[in-house]
Amino acid sequence: MEQATAEATVRPPKVSAAAVARACGVSPATVSYVMNGKAGVSPETRRHIIKIANELGFRPNGHSGQHSLDPHLNRVIGLILPNIVNHMYTGWAENIISATARDGFEVFVATTQDNADTLAQVAATLAARQVDGVIIAAALREDSRALRTLRQRRIPYVCLSRRSDHLPGDFVGIDDDTAAAQLMQHVLGHGYREIATVIGPRFSTASLAREQAFVRTAAAAGVTISGERKISTRLHRDGGRVAADKLLAAANPPRAIVCGSDEIAIGVMEHALSLGLRIPEDLAVVGSDGLPHSRSALVGLTTIVQPVQEMAERAFELLLGQITHPSNNFTQTLCEHRLHIGRTCGCRPAAARRP
Repeated sequence: MEQATAEATVRPPKVSAAAVARACGVSPATVSYVMNGKAGVSPETRRHIIKIANELGFRPNGHSGQHSLDPHLNRVIGLILPNIVNHMYTGWAENIISATARDGFEVFVATTQDNADTLAQVAATLAARQVDGVIIAAALREDSRALRTLRQRRIPYVCLSRRSDHLPGDFVGIDDDTAAAQLMQHVLGHGYREIATVIGPRFSTASLAREQAFVRTAAAAGVTISGERKISTRLHRDGGRVAADKLLAAANPPRAIVCGSDEIAIGVMEHALSLGLRIPEDLAVVGSDGLPHSRSALVGLTTIVQPVQEMAERAFELLLGQITHPSNNFTQTLCEHRLHIGRTCGCRPAAARRP
C-alpha cells in the first residue's frame, strides 16, 4: 500500500487520447478502438499505438464492466504452454489472445515441452521482460521454481488446468476427478473388463488426478488396472502412438483404452488402425478434452468436454484482477465439463439411434 502511494505522487499529468493520436499520426477514434479492444485496426497499427500510449503514460477512461488500468503497465502478459502441438493448448491461446485484446493487452507465448528447467528459464525471461502477469498452463506439481520467480518479482500469475502442490494462487480448471470417474463409468457400462489407461505426465496435477480417478472407479467395479496397463506419456499424438505400441504388443492386450487427453486418444487410434484393428469393434478408445475435431463426425471420439473459451476468459479475468488490485486472496474456479458420447466407445452414433 505504501509503495502504491509513493508511485501515485510521481505520476505524470493525464495524457489524452487526442495526444496519443497526434503522436501516432492516427485519429482519436482509432486510439479508442485499440484501447477498447475493438476490431478494425491492423496488428501493426495496434502495436504502435499501444507502444506510444505506454511511453506517454496514457490511461484510458474506465467505464462500467472494465478495469481501470495503471498507465505504467506494459500491457503485455505471458502465456506458458507445455507445447503448441496439442490443440487444447492452441485453443486456450487463441481465446486468451482474443480476451486480452479487448483490454489492450498483447500476449507473449512460450512453450516448455514439459521440461522443468525450461519452465524455470521461461519464467525468468518473462520476469526480465517485465510482463504485467502470466497465465501458466504448464505448472509442475513438485517444481515451483517458476512460480517462486514470478512471486519474487511481484508478477501475478494464474494457473490454468494444472497447479502447484506447494504455492497457492488463482486457478482455473475443471473437476478432473469427477470428469475422469464419469468417463470410466461410461466405459465400464459397456461391460469391458480388460482396460488400460494412458495419461499425460504425472507431474501434471490434471493428468495425475485423472489417472487416479480412472483406476479408483474401475476398482470399485471390480476391475483391476495393473501397473503395465497404466501408462504416462507425452501430451500429443506421438505420445499416444508410443503408448498404444506398448499396450497392443502385449500378450494380453486391453479391450478398451481410457485416455487423459484427446490428442493421446487419437494417437492411440492411429496406431491401432495401422495394425488393422477396428475402432470400436476390436478396441474401444475414449479421451478427455473435447476438442472440436475429436467430436467431429469423422472421428466420433467419446470424450470429456472442457469449456475452452470460458476457461481462457476466466483465467484472464482473474489475472487482470490481480494486476489491477493485487491480493493474497486467491480464487479457485472449476468450470463445468460434460461427457460427449461418440462412437469410439462402442455406442451407436446418434443418427443410427433415431427411430
